[in-house]
Amino acid sequence: MNLGSAPSRTFFCLRHGATDWNREGRFQGRTDNPINDEGIAQAFTVARRLQRLRFDQIVTSPLQRALKTAEIIAAASATPVAVDHDLVEFDYGSLEGQVIADAMRAHNLKSAEDLSSIMPPDSEPWPHLTERALRCVGNWLDARPGATILFVCHFVVMQALSTALCGKWFHNRHGTPFRFAPTETGWVVDEVH
Repeated sequence: MNLGSAPSRTFFCLRHGATDWNREGRFQGRTDNPINDEGIAQAFTVARRLQRLRFDQIVTSPLQRALKTAEIIAAASATPVAVDHDLVEFDYGSLEGQVIADAMRAHNLKSAEDLSSIMPPDSEPWPHLTERALRCVGNWLDARPGATILFVCHFVVMQALSTALCGKWFHNRHGTPFRFAPTETGWVVDEVH
């Protein structure tokens, strides 16, 4: 994996507002579902919560659930929004739309982290996802030195970033902002309160 464009400074990530497929617990990769009423409320809540951080740029996935979340935050803070296709969600291939719990039961999986072991051949390779997510964040940070940037994206994209930078998965919820920051001992990811 080419990490030449990996991020080198602090950035912020946010998972989009919830959709009906999220509520139903379905694999939702490239299917372009809109955020539902709960997701819209989450976006407005996080927009108020983030106003004190004063982002210089919001970068979002092109999928409408992320784009709408980003637009709500941007409208509350007068922050410019850019779309970057490298933030699009993981491609689950033939698992797309299936119920996650059913797939986990069928394969006797105990944790979402183990789902990568059952991805079908038509899904996106994990190293590809990780490389494009790191490249996206790294390129934006390099292009905007000193800027505070929020990336609005998806669950698995955020897990790929966390695994590559921090060496672990983390619990992330819809509409909850997280800060990724380098330290003397490595990267940390923590919730923004």
